[in-house]
Amino acid sequence: MKLIIGLGNFEDKYLFTRHNAGFIMADFFARTHNQTFKQEKKLKSLIAKFKLNDEDIILVKPLTYMNLSGEAVAAVMNFYKIPLKDVLVIYDDISLDLGVVRFRSSGSDGGHNGIKSIIGYLGTTQFDRLKIGIGPQPNIPSEAYVLQNFTQDELNVLKKVLKKPMIEDYLKDGMEKVQNAYN
Repeated sequence: MKLIIGLGNFEDKYLFTRHNAGFIMADFFARTHNQTFKQEKKLKSLIAKFKLNDEDIILVKPLTYMNLSGEAVAAVMNFYKIPLKDVLVIYDDISLDLGVVRFRSSGSDGGHNGIKSIIGYLGTTQFDRLKIGIGPQPNIPSEAYVLQNFTQDELNVLKKVLKKPMIEDYLKDGMEKVQNAYN
């Protein structure tokens, strides 16, 4: 069983903000596989459960705000008894240019409060990540920049990224191969 978590903020006003790149990727992955999310209040998440190539997939969008993502991630992991080796977290990265992606198997929070929350709740930095570039950041505070909507041109770049079978490749081939293919 694999747990794939897209990070973002759940309110409609955040739908197409840069900070919601993880939610956008999770939504696209769900649609690609004809899945819909169902609310699981006790897990503070929207969840889609399905099989992909004989693998059980739990796709999650936390219903906590970004800065409290760890609360929902820990709840889902504990409920389904999913080990860290079977977790992939997808989120925005301001230090990467728009359209650039990076797979990592561990690391610091890099200033990302959602990842900081997950590390705090799980007590480790050892979990797989897919970072989606949303930069470069203009000369404004990062808190303001990440909450701005993508422009139409930026959404067009993001659509090209979404169409790549990154998650499917990760599930099929593992971290090392997707790092070589996409990083």
